[in-house]
Amino acid sequence: MVDEEPGDTRGRILRTALDLFSAHGYQRTSLREIAERLRLTKAAILYHFPTKEDLLAALVEPLLTDLETLLATAGALPPERGRWALLEGFVDTMLAHRRPLGMLFHDMALVARGPTYQRLVQFALRANEIVAGPNGDRRDRIWASQAIAMCSDPVVFFLDVPPDVLRADMLDGAHRLLDGPPAPEVPTGPRRPGRPRAMSSGQIATARRMHAAGRHSVEEIAAALGVSRATVYRHLGDE
Repeated sequence: MVDEEPGDTRGRILRTALDLFSAHGYQRTSLREIAERLRLTKAAILYHFPTKEDLLAALVEPLLTDLETLLATAGALPPERGRWALLEGFVDTMLAHRRPLGMLFHDMALVARGPTYQRLVQFALRANEIVAGPNGDRRDRIWASQAIAMCSDPVVFFLDVPPDVLRADMLDGAHRLLDGPPAPEVPTGPRRPGRPRAMSSGQIATARRMHAAGRHSVEEIAAALGVSRATVYRHLGDE
């Protein structure tokens, strides 16, 4: 996300560069095109950003800073709390920086550019340690890597899905991977059509967050999580 204030030339340059990089790709967008879009001279662009690489670094810096702050916060928590603080914070960070992230996916060669690449690698390694836990074995580390990917890739691939619904689905997928599927209901007689099915702990937490936000009806929450309204009501009543 690019912060911009009225009359802020630097912010206007960043915003326009992000628009053009996202639409046409970094390699195919020149500083002259950015200047023309803003009705500035190329020299005015170079005053704020001596090279196009400096402009790219400035666009990606807020994302990297937020990721590194997240690592510090989650890493200071007890292992289980740290795991979910990391994954939930990662989803929120990816959604907050959806456009710069899309720009990087649009031109994957950008990721391999010097310090940006190294910082992303360091984040991925440390995030994997936090999610896998201090005593994580090979399988835990593999699942941690999968969970982290589950909390980033859909942000770019499912642009038509509302952010709150996408967030719920991504975190539910991570819970299903790391915590396992919810325990099946024990049948007590013939199964009746429409009987509510169980919710995972991740779905319960997501349903309660969406309900507390006050922007979703129970029917919308049930549809987003793929459960019946009765199931949602039952777990909201347990709060």
